[in-house]
Amino acid sequence: MIGSLPRREREIYEILLAAGEATAADVRRAMADAPSHSAVRTMLARLEAKGAIAHRVEEQAYVYRSVKQPAKVREGALQQFVKTFFDGSAASAATALLGLSRKLKPEELDALQAAIDAAKERNQ
Repeated sequence: MIGSLPRREREIYEILLAAGEATAADVRRAMADAPSHSAVRTMLARLEAKGAIAHRVEEQAYVYRSVKQPAKVREGALQQFVKTFFDGSAASAATALLGLSRKLKPEELDALQAAIDAAKERNQ
C-alpha cells in the first residue's frame, strides 16, 4: 500500500509510523517543506479514508496513528526498496546489506542460513 501513496501522503504515513501517534501540528512540524495546516489535515483525512491511519480525540485534538501492522509495513517498504534500488533482486539487496555489517552475531548467521535453506526448499 505504501508504494501506491502519493509522495506527501507517504511522508505523513512514515512520520506517524516513526512517531507512533501525532497531531496534525506534530506531523506538519516533522515534514520537509511542510504545506499549510489545512493541507496536512486534508492528507490525513485521505489516509484515514484509505484505512491507513485512524484517529482518536484527546483534549479537543485529533491524535493520529498508523493502523497497519509494522511487519506488513516493513515488508511493503522493503519490497519497494528492492524493486527501486536492486532491480527486484532480493539476493542483490541481501548481499549489499551483508556488506554493511563487519561482524554478524552467531544467531544472526543462523537466521540467515535458515532463510536461505527455506528459499532453497521453495524453489525445488
